[in-house]
Amino acid sequence: MDYNHELEELDKKYFLHPTSSIEQQQKFGPTFIFKTGKGIYLEDIKGNLLIDGMSSLWNVNIGHGRNELGEVAKQQMSKLAYSSCFANFSHEPAIRLANKLAKLAPGDLTATFFTSGGSEANDTAYKLARHYWLLKGKPERKKIISRSKSYHGVALGATSATGLKPFRDFTTSLAPDFLHVDSLKSEALKELIEREGPDTIAAFIAEPVQGAGGVHIANENYFKEIRKICNEHEILFITDEVITGFGRTGSWFGINHYGVVPDVMCFAKGVTSGYAQLGGVMISEDIFHTFKQQSTGTFLHGYTYSGHPMACAVALKNIELIEKENLVENAKMMGILLIKELQALKINNKIVKQVRGLGLMGAIEFENNCRNLLSPLIVENSQKKGLICRSVTFDGQDTVVIAPPLIINSEEIKKITSILHETIIEIQG
Repeated sequence: MDYNHELEELDKKYFLHPTSSIEQQQKFGPTFIFKTGKGIYLEDIKGNLLIDGMSSLWNVNIGHGRNELGEVAKQQMSKLAYSSCFANFSHEPAIRLANKLAKLAPGDLTATFFTSGGSEANDTAYKLARHYWLLKGKPERKKIISRSKSYHGVALGATSATGLKPFRDFTTSLAPDFLHVDSLKSEALKELIEREGPDTIAAFIAEPVQGAGGVHIANENYFKEIRKICNEHEILFITDEVITGFGRTGSWFGINHYGVVPDVMCFAKGVTSGYAQLGGVMISEDIFHTFKQQSTGTFLHGYTYSGHPMACAVALKNIELIEKENLVENAKMMGILLIKELQALKINNKIVKQVRGLGLMGAIEFENNCRNLLSPLIVENSQKKGLICRSVTFDGQDTVVIAPPLIINSEEIKKITSILHETIIEIQG
């Protein structure tokens, strides 16, 4: 048995893949077995070179193969690979990173609770929101409202908050007190709050741009209206910046585009560009003040890897590189070009229904006849031409989404759209 075939067989026999088709894995083996990454490219064990048009999972913001992050991880692991942050133990990387995040975050978001990723961050946000109201003497405020087409992760609370029904249908029992509302109508939130009773609502959570749900962008006034509604009813406003944070939308955080400040902000992915597992929740000065003044005994929430030293050191270096290389501005400028090029696809292809995007988050939605979805075919054929993108078919959509690394240049943007154009033309016949 040769090397490649051995790995494929071992994969089928022992590896249960996340968010994948077990049927396809067992029939065909892994789609790709990657061995190296450099810049915006990934190479598999068969020598295929592909543009990573999704930044893997929306997260490799500074691109693949950055030795700087490997070096800082090595240095930190050599002197302090791990130390618990329980019982008020601490270490410099976590302290420095929390301080840096406070300087970058919108408004008065001040204190950070660290997690290992986005699902943990979202679950933590719900738990902290409910704990806040418990301390305020209002334990009945426990319901969490999220939007349709939203994605907040796959932990129990995060799954329950996710507005994409197939993720909730995956399990037989969801967490209680989660509600869903129309993703683009602020009036729908107001009506739901009035129907449920404001005094039963702990928080409303939203992605500034819905990512996994198909790159959906709210109108210009939506979040200002949402902020006003939350203020009127004393409901905490949580933004899920797991995908949109750290430059992805052409601003440090997606909510910055809308001129409002949340009470709580979740982050992960781009904070380390995927080079280490790290996420977190930032809370406002008011919430932190309440915790400091009214908490007694032990704050009974924490993960083994909260504030992991190596991960925090990698995050600090990653943020330094984003700043040094002006990648937030590059995401803004290349995002404008990406949308322009995608709009050209719409003009030249009648099957393209709509183009959406903000920064380096783009989507092409196709006319959906419900029988023959185009986006899975486009993704499959684009891979054969050397481009990784993603198909979204939830809620009757037929959409291809693109989110390349923030280091991408104009020539590479045009290469991506050229492959998409060729693929669409071929599929149209």
